[in-house]
Amino acid sequence: MEGRIMQRFVKALASAIVALPAAAQAQVPDTILYGVAYYDEYTPVDRVDEDARMMKAAGISVVRIAESTWGTLEPQPGVFDFSHVDRMLAAMHKQGIKVIVGTPTYAVPTWLARQHPNVLIVGRDGVRAQYGSRQNMDITDPDYRAAAERVIVALVDHVKDHPAVIGYQLDNETSSFNTSGPAVQAAFVQSIKAKWPSLDALNQAWGLNYWSNRINRWEDFPSTNGSINASMSNAFAAYQRSLVTDFLAWQAKLVRAHARPGQFMTQNFSLGWREGSYGIQPEADHWKAARSLDIAGIDIYHPTQDKLTGAEIAFGGDEARSIRNGQNYLVLETEAQGFPQWTPYPGQLRLQAFSHLASGAQMVAYWHWATTANAAETYWRGLLSQDYKPNAEYAAAKEIGAEIARLGPKLAGMTKHNQVAVYVSNTAQTAFNSFKPEGIEYNQVMRPFYDALYRMNVEADILSPDSTRKLDDYKLIVVPALYAASDAEIARLNDYAKRGGHLLYTFKSGFSDENTKVRYAAQPGAIAEAAGVTYQEYTIPVGVTLAGNPFGVSDADNAPRWWMEMLKPTTAEVVARYQHPSWPAGAAMTRNHWGKGEVSYVGFMPSDALAEKIVAAEVARAGVEPSVAGVQFPLIVRGGTLKNGHKVRYVLNYSAVPQHLAAPASGTELLHERKVQRGGSIDLAAWDVAIIEEDGRSGS
Repeated sequence: MEGRIMQRFVKALASAIVALPAAAQAQVPDTILYGVAYYDEYTPVDRVDEDARMMKAAGISVVRIAESTWGTLEPQPGVFDFSHVDRMLAAMHKQGIKVIVGTPTYAVPTWLARQHPNVLIVGRDGVRAQYGSRQNMDITDPDYRAAAERVIVALVDHVKDHPAVIGYQLDNETSSFNTSGPAVQAAFVQSIKAKWPSLDALNQAWGLNYWSNRINRWEDFPSTNGSINASMSNAFAAYQRSLVTDFLAWQAKLVRAHARPGQFMTQNFSLGWREGSYGIQPEADHWKAARSLDIAGIDIYHPTQDKLTGAEIAFGGDEARSIRNGQNYLVLETEAQGFPQWTPYPGQLRLQAFSHLASGAQMVAYWHWATTANAAETYWRGLLSQDYKPNAEYAAAKEIGAEIARLGPKLAGMTKHNQVAVYVSNTAQTAFNSFKPEGIEYNQVMRPFYDALYRMNVEADILSPDSTRKLDDYKLIVVPALYAASDAEIARLNDYAKRGGHLLYTFKSGFSDENTKVRYAAQPGAIAEAAGVTYQEYTIPVGVTLAGNPFGVSDADNAPRWWMEMLKPTTAEVVARYQHPSWPAGAAMTRNHWGKGEVSYVGFMPSDALAEKIVAAEVARAGVEPSVAGVQFPLIVRGGTLKNGHKVRYVLNYSAVPQHLAAPASGTELLHERKVQRGGSIDLAAWDVAIIEEDGRSGS
């Protein structure tokens, strides 16, 4: 199945396939796409032909259209106007630019809201949304689905035979949007009834006797919107995520039934948000939702200027690649300018583009071509500003576009074989966030551990309970805050260590089962024996440090934050102890031999610097080698294996200071087409990038 899916993508690129064995052809597109989103209906004057010419001059090879345009496509029910779509297709085709058509279902037209006000979402407050914002609809509503099907079919039937159209984006940044009205609540109850035929078993599993929340008849099942029970609330959150999976599968099936053979389906998943894309999305299970796609897509937005680190680019890319088990992916949206505080320094736009490719992206596209003059996103700027004139970002894009056009066929289809994984869980996320210590969310625990790997140039895959990758493929698996998980899930992780793997658990792991019910056992529950440690007491650390500063960080960094568990080793050795004038010197971190492997447990949230030292020690113990020994942020080295079997390394300078790297192997620096000798200096200017194709075939 994987082969047939990827073949559709390869054929859709409408150009010759590089001569490869049949199995490889099913996995590797033949070039990198460079693109923008474009909206003829937003432009201040008639300039679609001029915009297409400017795009061609900048090396733009693909545009995304139509996902925001339902009210323009269908001005009245069943009355369609495809004139702006036709204009864009004609202009782009004339310039040799390919097109991805978006289904326009994430922003409902005014007539639909008037005709069927029930399509507007009812949120947790019980109030139906007012018209105006996008994504204000209930994705389960029958009237919404009927209208959505009509416009999807009409659009796909209209464009499918146009030679410029290579694929479709299903909806846009889809989540449940927290839909929780009466119809959704009723459907949730039916799903629970199917899973829990016995109300006694449900009451027991969810602990509903508390505060008389017990449900004695299915007819008495209350709305989840007012629930104080995390088991109920988190079961409903999981159900909401399943609605996203169902919605995208429904769209994929519908579009496939009408699309031309060879056209692909994708979706631009959005990440969690914290001043930019940050961590896993709580309102969608990307691992499940991606199964209906041909190729995954992702939207990645991030700070720039002095806050540009590349970590958000790397994490988003690693997640997008991992949700399809290592398949390359599309960056369907990222910023060229974005918010005013994101205006990039000279060199940063180019660095960002190649950073996406370093994680395995097959496409980098900006949202969007030119900045709108109206409404909410007036100050969310595209590649061009409101004057639509060439600017510094356009000049940078021309350089990037020329380099991608030249190197795209060689760089496309890079594969990775990472030795480290970060294990994440939507179930643990929603459970953890129900009882946030110090107001800190799950992603704020997970990301510092991922970022530690990133900064030391150890690449990682992102696994979830729904991943099908073999755990034994990894030497080290980092498991942050696995607050809610089944015994079977934890046993799978522990058994990986028993067979010789290396596990790093953090605090608040194993505490509750998959129903967010605290385990009636010594904590950390099913982890306790494998980790060789238990605890009964925990608190918020104030004035606590680690005795003797065992990891050699600054005094300010040698302090637990947010949470601390007073660990009591059973079979584990103590790696670090707490120090406080009143608390006993309890264990803060332990390490335990478990079968042929090792399980480490961190009972507190470390500072970022301390997390980096802890992770570095675990990386070394697991026998994992960084991309280049001794090289750390701001010099980032990422890479993989090219189609020709050669290793490739992207060397990325995330600083305003020139950097130098001794070449780890002989090869060719592709951007400047010059030979590099092993040990020779690779010199990078501020915010610069180099791409080294090493001589000889990779042994990986």
